[in-house]
Amino acid sequence: MKSFAGKTAFVTGGASGIGYAMAQAFLREGMNVMLTDIEEDALSAAVDKLGATNAQVRTLICDVAVREAVNEAAERTISEFGNVHVVCNNAGVGAGGPMGEIESADWDWTIAVDQWGVVYGIEAFLPHMKTHGEESHIVNTASMAGMFAVPNMSPYCAAKYAVVAMSECLNAELAETNIGVSVLCPGFVRTRIHESGRTRQSKYGGPRAQELEGPSSEEGTVADMVNAGLDPAAVAERVLECMRADELYIFTHPETWEWLSMRFQSIEAAFESARQSPALQGKS
Repeated sequence: MKSFAGKTAFVTGGASGIGYAMAQAFLREGMNVMLTDIEEDALSAAVDKLGATNAQVRTLICDVAVREAVNEAAERTISEFGNVHVVCNNAGVGAGGPMGEIESADWDWTIAVDQWGVVYGIEAFLPHMKTHGEESHIVNTASMAGMFAVPNMSPYCAAKYAVVAMSECLNAELAETNIGVSVLCPGFVRTRIHESGRTRQSKYGGPRAQELEGPSSEEGTVADMVNAGLDPAAVAERVLECMRADELYIFTHPETWEWLSMRFQSIEAAFESARQSPALQGKS
């Protein structure tokens, strides 16, 4: 996507963190922005900080775990601004713990927001993008936890792996169109993902002091690493770069390649084992 001025973006999870930073970046590019979040007070404060005119930005409370809510948000956005060109399915939460000990509500909540929220966003806007036919782009927020597994973060990793796979499928499906697709896979960023339990809906157990329970390291706990992470503004600028270049994968932490390459090496070794397997000789 080469041109942004005068176009419209829809951003979920926009009251803080990466979503808010993307909204800032889009407004600087001259876009209109529909900013959505589940936290009403935080959303109001975000708009005040953006300092944008009413002509440039609108806000909606939207629970991305509810298909009807996302559909209504899409209808409202189109009604307010006309054609929508950029959709950032960004809202995310995190729960974890040892496999076998994770509460079913933790699984349900994480998958509903992190995976189904992306599905609903695509469903709500993709037909509209195809119909208006103008240059457009979909950005789905995953994580490096969607590229390699992290102990004690199974629900989060499962959802983020799904977002990566869905984005890859969608990118292939739209290859002959002018609708770009990117999947954002950051490492640690200064967001409040480790406190995402503050927005937990009642049907998933209600608000709590939720923190991801990934492994500690020399850098400290997950909370420590989040708080010491990359500035969300840098992530937003990277998103713009990759949208302009029509890149599928948006990586922000090149140092994490070491971990991802270890996964690829393990997979390669497993294929070599299959090639050498007596059980498979002459079977292909």
